[in-house]
Amino acid sequence: MDTYSLLYSSSHRTGLLSGLQRLRAERKMCDVVLEAGGVSFPCHRALLASSSDYFWALFGETTAERLASSINLPALTPEGLETILDFLYSGWLSISPSSLPVVLEAARYLQVEMALSICEQFMADELRAENCCCYANLAERFALPSTLEAANQTIAMEMKVLIQKRRADLFELNFQSLMAVLDADEIPGVQEVELVKLALDWLNENGPLPLLKSNLLLSRLRFGLVASSDLANLSHAHKAMTTPLIRSQLTRALEYHRLGAAQPITQNKQSTLRESANRVLLLGSGSSANWPDQQVLVFDPRSRKFSSSCCVLPVRLRHPCVCSVGGFLFVIGGEEIKKRDEDEKTPVTVATSNHVWRYDPRFDHWEQVESMLEKRAQFTCCAVEDVIYAIGGRHTQSEVNTHTSVSSVEYYDMAAGLWRRGVAMPQPLHGHASAVLDNNVYVSGGLPGHHEFLFWDVKGRVWEKRAPMSVAKFSHRLASAHGYIYALLGMYEPFCDIERYDPQSDHWMRLKPVITGSFNYGMVPMASGNLLVFGGRRWSDGQEVVVRSVLEYDTKRDHWREISQLPRPLTDIESMKYYSSIKTPLLSPVWHY
Repeated sequence: MDTYSLLYSSSHRTGLLSGLQRLRAERKMCDVVLEAGGVSFPCHRALLASSSDYFWALFGETTAERLASSINLPALTPEGLETILDFLYSGWLSISPSSLPVVLEAARYLQVEMALSICEQFMADELRAENCCCYANLAERFALPSTLEAANQTIAMEMKVLIQKRRADLFELNFQSLMAVLDADEIPGVQEVELVKLALDWLNENGPLPLLKSNLLLSRLRFGLVASSDLANLSHAHKAMTTPLIRSQLTRALEYHRLGAAQPITQNKQSTLRESANRVLLLGSGSSANWPDQQVLVFDPRSRKFSSSCCVLPVRLRHPCVCSVGGFLFVIGGEEIKKRDEDEKTPVTVATSNHVWRYDPRFDHWEQVESMLEKRAQFTCCAVEDVIYAIGGRHTQSEVNTHTSVSSVEYYDMAAGLWRRGVAMPQPLHGHASAVLDNNVYVSGGLPGHHEFLFWDVKGRVWEKRAPMSVAKFSHRLASAHGYIYALLGMYEPFCDIERYDPQSDHWMRLKPVITGSFNYGMVPMASGNLLVFGGRRWSDGQEVVVRSVLEYDTKRDHWREISQLPRPLTDIESMKYYSSIKTPLLSPVWHY
């Protein structure tokens, strides 16, 4: 048997299309004429049938058009038909924002799926505030689900700009897209009352709609994010607001506003912030440990960029604890620092505090809630289910300049709005850290030279000693990830090692050291299980130097890397993942030296 070779010519397909395009231009061997808007387009029946499902069916054996010399396409424009024919004959699709509607119309009508795919990619690549509403309408009209979803997401992310500068575009938005946008979990920079007004204005521009459709639209709004005074006005703002469904949602929102201390643990979608759950807040930090900042910084792990928050701490604090529950920010205890007058920044009074401040980002409002039973600084706090635990710490008596460590534990019952006594630790501690794993609390270190590791059974209300750390830790950080507990670097440590605790085997393991050893840093665990470490201080040539690096530790790969730089040197950082989900999170430990 003879052998043979099978070779392929990459230029044959291009040459074939070029030849057919030349025959079409010279009107040679064309066996059918397509007409649209009074314009004729001689074509080759075989090429049309092989490139379009529409023409394949039209030129079938049993159709009247299979032998027709001329076919009229009244549904298409000459521009759209010509563009699609050029694509079929050349493989090149000429589109622009202005020609896109007619090209999509022709491609969908003639069932040229490849042209539709190219149009979808063009729209997805070009999405921005100026065209996202138009592209959403085109995607909905021509049944392009992936492009429609991308356009709706862009509208949600660009809503602030659209409301301010392109409100007319929003009034022309199709009903399905507006519903999807109002259902979005992230609409940055826009107050909910603005979305309510937008929805009512849209109804005025596009109505009247059946009450069922207006209910579907308005039920996507989150009335729990609207102030009580505005809710009262909105209830009479439009006929659509008077239906039983919407009135019941307004009533539930008003009831939510009256819950007071219990608001953080009674979250539902109607009261959940429309903001990213991946933000990291940096609080109480500054270039000087003696003069902490009141401005809160925000870090976006996706863009790895920092921004200033509108949130400003009502008092200047050192060594507080911070946590987030139900989208509310709690700043607990610490040392209140005051200066002599407005012109001097020299602190003259440092007083240990038992005050608790709660920040509501829905209305940019700080509120002082029930104070702790004891004054605490350099303690640790964590949230489990409906309570916040404050564990140990130190009280400074400024009159005699003495420091007293405490073993006491108390917890904030948010359902009642009260602090209650808990079971004390086996010994007084300050400078320790805590983490929550499987709804139980772990406490490590504290006091210089302290190795001990404690387990608090929340249901059994008993403290147990677990395997001690191999390295004594003070003013360190503890975090839970992937079923393990991670203990990071503290003060006075000769090495930069971190350790991992396995609760199943009650065993500690040494892991890779931190790239740059530091203390007084901020640390937060991310949803991926990775740990982020912000700034702090380190020793250099016998002096303390403030660190600006932002490090990421990959807990699965045991790998450190630097991912960003702080906008300015910061130390004594309280950092935390800021949750706005409807579930109460388990919080990372925060206090610190």
